[in-house]
Amino acid sequence: MPLITPFDPWRNQYCTCPDKFSLSPYTGCGHACLYCYASSYIRNFSNPRPKKDFLKRLENQIKKITKNSIITIANSSDPYQPIEKELKLTRKMLILLEKCELKINIVTKSILISRDLDVLKNLGNVVVSFTFTCMDERLAQRLEPGCICRPLEKLRTISMLSKYIPVAARFDPLIYPLNTTNIKETVNALSDSGVKQIITSTYKTKPDNFKRMCAQFPEHALLWKNLYLTCGERKGGYNYLALSLRQKLVEEVKEAALSEKLKFSTCREGFYNANTTNCDGSSLFIFS
Repeated sequence: MPLITPFDPWRNQYCTCPDKFSLSPYTGCGHACLYCYASSYIRNFSNPRPKKDFLKRLENQIKKITKNSIITIANSSDPYQPIEKELKLTRKMLILLEKCELKINIVTKSILISRDLDVLKNLGNVVVSFTFTCMDERLAQRLEPGCICRPLEKLRTISMLSKYIPVAARFDPLIYPLNTTNIKETVNALSDSGVKQIITSTYKTKPDNFKRMCAQFPEHALLWKNLYLTCGERKGGYNYLALSLRQKLVEEVKEAALSEKLKFSTCREGFYNANTTNCDGSSLFIFS
């Protein structure tokens, strides 16, 4: 079974990512984010485990990947989730990839990535897409109970990384009204930390994540049922937020990003004209 696969976001019609590959040393994720969509697609997702013989298989399979291809690490399971601290599979993988002429896009929400700055510097062509959901520490703990990184710690980590590596911030998902009342403040903090691009998207419901969200935030359950199930849009197996509110929130993030002279893009929203660059941070690579 291949470890490196063509990126296919479950055939989502709104995806605007360039051609690229996906790679992850783990199946499942320990961050336990309430809003996670991947738990709908990957069996036993909340029980993260390393892939069998990962490094040995990767060493053989990486030889077949075309030079200068983009590889995203990872699209569903955070490469710096809690078990990485002990297993160090991501670190070992990156050391292996040092010898390959590839473009590496690392997607994470964990400050553990700072441990590997020495390796990241040697990759040559790497971009970090750092997920940042909110400034409120208590809210962050409720939304991402398995991710022990506090918002201020994340900002410090971004600041450290951005001195050496291009960093895009994934300000998502936008969950009305939990993290949408201080959008400008959040974007400004990310800008001050050195990010070059803001990527945003709204929370999209699947039955399992919607159940988790409503259980954790019962005070918003009726509002969300109205906005998503009654007034929202059903697209590609997801319930999207009501269109007018979705547009308003995305435009607010865009306005804040452009005022900071940052690149801006949306992810799986269908607002193609809102984007000033690629949706996944890949425009931050050095192209030759």
